[in-house]
Amino acid sequence: MRFSYHKILAIFFICSTLCCINNFLAHQDFLDVHNQARKDVGVGPLTWNNTLEAYAQDYANKRINDCELEHSMGPFGENLAEGYGEMKDADAVKFWLTEKPNYDYDSNSCVNDECLHYTQIVWRDTVHLGCAKAKCKNGWVFAICSYSPPGNVDGQRPY
Repeated sequence: MRFSYHKILAIFFICSTLCCINNFLAHQDFLDVHNQARKDVGVGPLTWNNTLEAYAQDYANKRINDCELEHSMGPFGENLAEGYGEMKDADAVKFWLTEKPNYDYDSNSCVNDECLHYTQIVWRDTVHLGCAKAKCKNGWVFAICSYSPPGNVDGQRPY
């Protein structure tokens, strides 16, 4: 079977488009749950950042051997989670959002320091998000979201 140049080009275009759509959908769950939480407190939406996604994926890949929840100590804000089985992107974000009741706006403090994942999600000055996951050798899934600029600045309120 002989393909013309135009047919090959059309097939390439369709495959490229499907790849882009798949890439868009791959991170949309992360973004949607973040942005709903931000909307709930009157903070503007985050936009997806491919550089942050690449950073997050690189770090997630480094955790494949041990799946330890150790921060990368990089230049971005960061939330980490791990789950077993088929952890969906939204699951990690929803887990961090369970800390919302632990944040007291009036005193700008956490109950038992258990709200910093939540406050990073809704940090008003953060505008970019990039997240990734990796399947660890122990069967767990390591998830990371990177934020720029980072939040949780001492003495400042998230919103």
